[in-house]
Amino acid sequence: MEQFIHDFIEEDLAEGGRYAGQTVHTRFPPEPNGYLHIGHAKAIYVDFGTAEKYNGLCNLRMDDTNPTKEDVEYVDAIKEDIAWLGYSWEDRFYYASDYFPKMYEAAVQLIRKGLAYVCELTPEQMRENRGDLTHPAVSPYRDRPVEESLDLFARMKAGEFEDGKMTLRAKIDLASGNFNMRDPVIYRINHLHHHRTGDNWCIYPMYDFAHPIEDALEGITHSLCTLEFEDHRPLYDWVIEHVDLPAKPRQIEFARLGINYTVMSKRKLRKLVEDHYVSGWDDPRMPTICGLRRRGYTPTSIRNFCERIGVSKVNSTVEYGFLEHCLREDLNEHAQRVMAVLHPMKLILTNYPEGQIETFEVENNPGKPEDGTRTVSFSRELWIEQEDFMEEPVKGYFRLFPGNEVRLKTAYVVRCTGCKKDENGNVVEVYAEYDPQTRGGNTPDGRKVKSTIHWADAQTSIDAEVRLYGNLFAVPDPDAHEFLEVLNPDSLEVLTGCKVEPSLAQAKPGQSFQFMRQGYFCADNRDSTPQHPVFNRSVSLKDGFKRK
Repeated sequence: MEQFIHDFIEEDLAEGGRYAGQTVHTRFPPEPNGYLHIGHAKAIYVDFGTAEKYNGLCNLRMDDTNPTKEDVEYVDAIKEDIAWLGYSWEDRFYYASDYFPKMYEAAVQLIRKGLAYVCELTPEQMRENRGDLTHPAVSPYRDRPVEESLDLFARMKAGEFEDGKMTLRAKIDLASGNFNMRDPVIYRINHLHHHRTGDNWCIYPMYDFAHPIEDALEGITHSLCTLEFEDHRPLYDWVIEHVDLPAKPRQIEFARLGINYTVMSKRKLRKLVEDHYVSGWDDPRMPTICGLRRRGYTPTSIRNFCERIGVSKVNSTVEYGFLEHCLREDLNEHAQRVMAVLHPMKLILTNYPEGQIETFEVENNPGKPEDGTRTVSFSRELWIEQEDFMEEPVKGYFRLFPGNEVRLKTAYVVRCTGCKKDENGNVVEVYAEYDPQTRGGNTPDGRKVKSTIHWADAQTSIDAEVRLYGNLFAVPDPDAHEFLEVLNPDSLEVLTGCKVEPSLAQAKPGQSFQFMRQGYFCADNRDSTPQHPVFNRSVSLKDGFKRK
């Protein structure tokens, strides 16, 4: 994590600092109107990770001040994602709506102090009267008597007025160069049902007013926000200063995460889901945490990614390849190796005894002997990849072609003798002879075999569906285009009839494997069953990320 946030905190904790002797207390306040994405994972890492670093506390708070969009489905999903990433809020789970009565009292307090007033300008009139850099904003209601504002505000709360008829505005500075300080609206009328408070309220606080009050009521010391809130910080501090609150939090901003070949806007992600461009919020092409989880991303890979990209004061875009690099690194260490043939073609060993089956012990992870071995069967008929045979080899091709030898992984060296074609000239079977002296893949006479290929036993292998995922968008910056027009038509390829080791029928949902020579795959956590195994490609074996 970049040092600037920690520098501020250490300055605050030092002797004479504003929080000397106190426990660092942060919060993560998502709006429950969608699923969390990889950008939120960075904010979670900053909020919870900072608390961890200083042996402090981090609250989880649902920012449900807007009644139009919230859904309990999102609340549950947010909790699941944060816990999956390995962070805990313990018993500190809150809703912004818990504080609606306190926020109302705070607003009344500001009116009594002459620091807020009821304004009857419509949203359009407010825009027309907001002024510019050389002209101050105007409100004919700014000097409304305190008693009149108190009465109107109580009647707003009682439901006497329709939506948009009145607002409550903070009385700050109509000529401020920061337009957020030009008497911002702090309450608006909204006759909508709220998912927790029902119809108890028809006025709702604006986020800029609610946020500092929530932080202060929870005893937050450091309110860590993304950069778009930097211009709102003077308003945050103004509310803290003028409302009687039990604590005085400090807001610190950091840059939000951008990744190429994806979009992070909840509105755009919602459009992809609701218009069925993807199969749901957890579609493995989505940048959502549940989508990444379904694709096979691990909590470790995402935490490492967040840690290594750092936290800065300047917005920037990270390569998607680096996220893949972090996953590949984790799976390379932990994923079991298995053999899977994605585009199967029959290989018949013509000199192998018919009806004979033998077994081989194969290591589960060459880098981790403690992960043990498994047994695979071998017989006269095998499945190999179509691309591992070429009747007329091109220069530099060392796999199966007539007269050439290859090593079948862990089993035998075989020499190709020919092939069989269908009426259209397509190869349907490949023939070879095995050398019984080469069991285990060794060559007693020391001859060199340039290529090793993987295989599946035709007698015992099972069929599986394999989904090959690519980037959802065809261009690095989809936000610079009409994003639906730059969707990648090849972002999903579904392969059926793939041949895999029989042990894979028992793969647990989400369990990761390295399919030798193919990439890293995981059992789909929604669709895979022992009767119909489904595997998602998490990431290829080849690391396309180049360190600058």
